[in-house]
Amino acid sequence: MPVRLKKLVGSLLILLLVVVYALVAMTVAAYRLPGTAWWVQLAFFFLTGILWVAPAMLVIRWMER
Repeated sequence: MPVRLKKLVGSLLILLLVVVYALVAMTVAAYRLPGTAWWVQLAFFFLTGILWVAPAMLVIRWMER
């Protein structure tokens, strides 16, 4: 696969990943977090804010090969 095409596909995959991940995280937060302590909400948003990086790094690593 040509490098330019691989980077285009990878960029689109990362964009799709971020959109789907954000929608799932918001849905989970909307149904599970109301009424919980502030520190539980903080921990949830901290973890979900960082966890998307792992799959994105896999896509970036694939793009660079």
